[in-house]
Amino acid sequence: MSNIGGEKRESVQFEEKDFPKKVGLFEARVIAVNPTREEYSDILGRQLSEESKATNYLGTSKDGNSRLRLDFWLEEVKSAEKFKLTFFVEQKEKENRDGTKKQYINNVGRCTWADSPNNLPSWFKERDNRVAYVGEEDLYNFLRSWLSLIDFSKKSATLEVEFNKLMKGNVKELKEQVNGEWATNVVALATINSKETEEGTKEYQTVYNKAFMPSYSMKAFRLVDYNKPETVSGLRQKGSKDLKPHERFVLNVTGEYGCKDFYTFQELKDYNADDNLVSSDRVIADDDSDF
Repeated sequence: MSNIGGEKRESVQFEEKDFPKKVGLFEARVIAVNPTREEYSDILGRQLSEESKATNYLGTSKDGNSRLRLDFWLEEVKSAEKFKLTFFVEQKEKENRDGTKKQYINNVGRCTWADSPNNLPSWFKERDNRVAYVGEEDLYNFLRSWLSLIDFSKKSATLEVEFNKLMKGNVKELKEQVNGEWATNVVALATINSKETEEGTKEYQTVYNKAFMPSYSMKAFRLVDYNKPETVSGLRQKGSKDLKPHERFVLNVTGEYGCKDFYTFQELKDYNADDNLVSSDRVIADDDSDF
């Protein structure tokens, strides 16, 4: 039985090749989740080499815990260009740095922190909840955006993917949501991740995985230039309750714990390396893979 659903929200064989890198905001739909080799060819139009590790989704973290990589493939609505959005979920309870608090997640994917289950906020305890695992907050943040036709204000709403199945590589529940009744388009941010190697700087196409917006938010970026520091500074003066979804997105991306890769708040465009003046000495996930 699926634990994703509720009442619907009311309206308010190909050869390998190099794909041009892109940066910027784009509206997209999800077309695949952790595709198999066959789905890489049939859905994504890409033929994997025999040596490719692209479909090796299960692994082990540096701490020795089971870990799953979740690849959501997004198709841009205008050009049909495809982007990979990646999350990592680890079989380890999420704690703060000094171990005094744990993160909790409820049955609609909302998260909060507490030093004890007894001290959880009253609004949070109204729903079933448990201690969250590492990576679940970002994953469910995306799922709430993607499956936003669920009316999360209703008590009947549920958004739970069985964690034990995920840790075995079973993503059937998520695959079933592709083009499903709850699915909507999302606005995501294409970025460039740079890595220093012995051969020089390598650049990877990435998608920021900590914030997303509804499709109608795109128009706001045509009216205001959020690349300007003074514009962002103005947003920081606003009270949290006064922020619109796209403004929260901007503050997330530009915040202390926001995006560390190269990006722009313009609509999707070809990446120009000359524009990237950010230092490239960043830590890159060991799981990055090419085709």
